[in-house]
Amino acid sequence: MMSFAVSRLVVRATALVWAVGLSLAAPAADLTVSAAASLSNAFKDLAPLFEAAHPGTRVRLNFAASGALLQQIAKGAPVDVFAPADQMTMDQAQQQNLIMARWRRNFAGNTLVLIVPRRSARVPNALADLTRPAYARIAIGLPASVPVGRYTQGTLQAAGLWGAIEPKMIGAHSVRQALDYVARGEVDAGFVYATDATLMPDKVRVALTVAARTPILYPVAPVATSANAHLAQMFVDFLGAPAAQAVLAKYGFGKP
Repeated sequence: MMSFAVSRLVVRATALVWAVGLSLAAPAADLTVSAAASLSNAFKDLAPLFEAAHPGTRVRLNFAASGALLQQIAKGAPVDVFAPADQMTMDQAQQQNLIMARWRRNFAGNTLVLIVPRRSARVPNALADLTRPAYARIAIGLPASVPVGRYTQGTLQAAGLWGAIEPKMIGAHSVRQALDYVARGEVDAGFVYATDATLMPDKVRVALTVAARTPILYPVAPVATSANAHLAQMFVDFLGAPAAQAVLAKYGFGKP
């Protein structure tokens, strides 16, 4: 008959084998999230919250202009979740069957603002002031690939000012680049989101809050080729949960 001590050793060995087998059967999952540059700070706070709620998951964040991210996904980049800064970019992704359309959601809102260098003596009182010679260089996201640039162009066109302001445009490849141009005093003014302006209060100030022609809403969806589709769907749901919405609100994002 097996002794009690030997029996305990057998139980422990069996438990160890079971634990090792379980760890091999359920390796850590990487979830790659490609998100608009304006979401950088908020998503860096959200990633560890999602990881804590899903042990073994590691969230990898990839930030850039929404148009550039779309091109990466279209070329086969291994992405699980896509969160651009505008509906047009997500519409393009959906038209190309790059996302799981039935899981598409809006999860945040934002506001367009005009900023100037903090120490600037020139502060416009209206958009029309930008047509004056004093405002010779204006940072605007490239409309072809940067959503904040499209929002800006549409607003200025509606106001009949785009023709006068476009020649002064210093094109930015992301909203954060437009912010940096203004913060360094390399331009006289620039268009960014309200959430970006709050990141550098010692270097920029908001001159005007601009009524965008279309609402600024951020959509999110799992990528169709995701290797972790169920986890990607859970991340989409997570962005609408109270904990995630509280983090987004902390950075100035509104509800969708």
